[in-house]
Amino acid sequence: MISHFRYFKASAVFTAVALVMSGLLGLHDGHSLSAAFATVFIVAVLAVLEVSMSFDNAVVNAKVLTSMSPLWRRRFLTWGIVLAVFGMRIMFPLLVVGLAAGISPWQALVLAVARPDDYARIMTGAHVSIAAFGGSFLAMIGLKYFLDVKKSVHWIAPIERRLTRLGTIAPQGRIAMVEIALVLTVLTGVSRLLPEAEITAFLTAGMFGLVTFVVVDGISTGMDVKGQGAVLAVRSGTASFLYLELVDASFSFDGVVGAFALSNNLLVIALGLGIGAMFVRSLTLLLVDKGTLAEYRYLEHGAFWAILALAALMLIGSVTPIPQMVTGLIGAVLIGLSFLSSVKDR
Repeated sequence: MISHFRYFKASAVFTAVALVMSGLLGLHDGHSLSAAFATVFIVAVLAVLEVSMSFDNAVVNAKVLTSMSPLWRRRFLTWGIVLAVFGMRIMFPLLVVGLAAGISPWQALVLAVARPDDYARIMTGAHVSIAAFGGSFLAMIGLKYFLDVKKSVHWIAPIERRLTRLGTIAPQGRIAMVEIALVLTVLTGVSRLLPEAEITAFLTAGMFGLVTFVVVDGISTGMDVKGQGAVLAVRSGTASFLYLELVDASFSFDGVVGAFALSNNLLVIALGLGIGAMFVRSLTLLLVDKGTLAEYRYLEHGAFWAILALAALMLIGSVTPIPQMVTGLIGAVLIGLSFLSSVKDR
């Protein structure tokens, strides 16, 4: 057990630094110890929420990383964490606000500093489009796993066997037509519950989510050729790296938007969510090194069920608000149950 803790040393150090920085930030903005403690508390809450929603992300990362070369594993766990913390937790909100307001990312940054309330309002106003994109992308990830005709191990057998048989409808080697049809059906159904002014944005973003998955998955599949030269190995590693970054982006969409319910300070949000991203890295590394997915056979099933649940909650959340705590608890419960089933199976 003690050996497991070494995987979380870097995350613990980052957490300590982030909490100190948040305290100094609160002291600078509020000029009092109470303001400093309040900021530290918000960062801590954001970190806990992000970690609670990140178990399934770590399992998916580990599943892909087991098939990557050691070089690309290291690149994902170093470059990838930089992109996760600074790209998704800082640059992504700026890009969204920039697109929604018709301004540049730099102007969005100035807006975040000078008028944080307006910045938060624009960011949360784009929630419908973000939820549609992220929800459709994650739904495709989950459905691809369960509709795989080669899948022979089933956790919730009555449902998973039927889903696997459903995957035989489309000819092998073609684009995932069944998954796309299912997601389009759900998008259409949810869009009917939205105000008329939001329907076009919701469906357009959902379509982009589908297209993004098809393109990235196609690239990953086409480049996933092993043992045929260094060039193909590099291409395969690059495709998997890109796939994992987009998966992490989709997982963090809801957390980034929901964080504005606690704070409209871009740096505070980045610190809190950054702690969560670091723990995802540590947990991913632990799962890969210890071979946990092979040892606990149903763990990845729970993760992909959690992905489908998160996708559903993101899409439903475009119609009615859903607390982040609910989203995190559902994922944690599903993974916890799959872990207990794995232990019992052993």
